[in-house]
Amino acid sequence: MGSDCGVWFGKYVLCIFNFVFFILGTIVLGTGIWLAVDKSSLIALFKMVESEHINEFTQPQVIEQMAYVLIAIGGFMFLMSFLGYCGAIRESRCLLTTYGVFMILLLIAEIVAGGLAAFYKETARNESKGFLQSTITKYYTSSEHTDAVTLMWNQMMTTFGCCGVVDYRDFEQSPSWLTSKGNRTVPEACCRLKDIKNLIPEDEFCVTNPSEANSFYMKGCYETFTDWIIIHREIIIGVLAGAGIIHLLVIFLAFCLSKSFAKYHGMRL
Repeated sequence: MGSDCGVWFGKYVLCIFNFVFFILGTIVLGTGIWLAVDKSSLIALFKMVESEHINEFTQPQVIEQMAYVLIAIGGFMFLMSFLGYCGAIRESRCLLTTYGVFMILLLIAEIVAGGLAAFYKETARNESKGFLQSTITKYYTSSEHTDAVTLMWNQMMTTFGCCGVVDYRDFEQSPSWLTSKGNRTVPEACCRLKDIKNLIPEDEFCVTNPSEANSFYMKGCYETFTDWIIIHREIIIGVLAGAGIIHLLVIFLAFCLSKSFAKYHGMRL
């Protein structure tokens, strides 16, 4: 009797967990598809909201890039939660085993990535810097032609008070920035701002003549973000540990239920 109660408790815990992610994944996936096929309706909806915070998100290119990201994330969430929920509710060993195997592979990938980053710190550092630099080189442009990557960098620089990956010279590698910057030396987001929403510098000469006093032009975002992680490392470690425990618990439940359902169905036969 106690064993049966444990099986049914584990079954419904797994069902509830995956049902929540199934709903979230469906919303994210549906939103991504909607943005991909009908940008104009979202732009019109945003225009009805009087808020300067979302003006940058109404750019068609930003919406298109955002749509692809949402479709990828939502699709993954939808698939995994579908396998877990249907496997538990229908007591399907095949679906539960498939779900558990995928979760194990995901966990292994996370552990391997973390291990490689820990053992090859300098390589990981250089690779991450190179990746960030490539996003600037390939995509960064002026605030007048904002896309998702430009918006991301502007938000990061204004939030952390930094400029580029290493410093302002990173932007000189971006053809899009070079063709649209005019007489500017640095983007507005690298300046000390009096209006963060509209990227208006405190010193109007900052973009053409940046200095330590009116900008963060020599302060790279990579080092700044690394320092932020070190300061908040206890919280980050706690969150990662919690996520890891939940991940292991889900894997444990999936395989335990699969084994229990096999015995239960065998006894019924």
